[in-house]
Amino acid sequence: MSSVRVENATKDYQLGRTTVPALRGVSLAVEQGECMTVAGPSGPGKSTLLNLIGCLDHPTTGRVLIGAADVATLGDDALSDLRAERIGFIFQTFNLIPVLSALENVEFPLLVRQSAGKRTKGAARERARRALDEVGLAGFAQHRPDELSGGQRQRVAVARALVTDPVIVLADEPTANLDSQVGMQV
Repeated sequence: MSSVRVENATKDYQLGRTTVPALRGVSLAVEQGECMTVAGPSGPGKSTLLNLIGCLDHPTTGRVLIGAADVATLGDDALSDLRAERIGFIFQTFNLIPVLSALENVEFPLLVRQSAGKRTKGAARERARRALDEVGLAGFAQHRPDELSGGQRQRVAVARALVTDPVIVLADEPTANLDSQVGMQV
């Protein structure tokens, strides 16, 4: 069974009276352990595709399956659980919580899962510290996002996406704000 399967997905957006097609009949399958890169110029729908796979949006037509689950059939709570349990996101715009420190931003997805009994708070804090260390930011744990450079914020976002050991990692230009040497390390 595929980890991700997209079947003839389209996505249209309404801009006033104009319908803008972002995706047209996209199909793909990604098996467990497989890595896939979607590359191309700005504008053809790469981020839209990631948002569909990440259960942040629904296709206009077609289907998106994560494991055996057709995401269109899941309610909001089930989609939230699916995202928390299986998917790590590295957003192009970081999406860090401004009032939280780097450590708290990385710890946050673990605490969401903790409510389901997955970890103790101490274990979550320690795992978040290790994740920050793995991206070279152990010394910046108490800094808030506005106290970090763009590259440092990107590395916090990478640590946050990977800290839960997700089955699926979706990365939208994950190293765009990093120099080549740091990008290779992360």
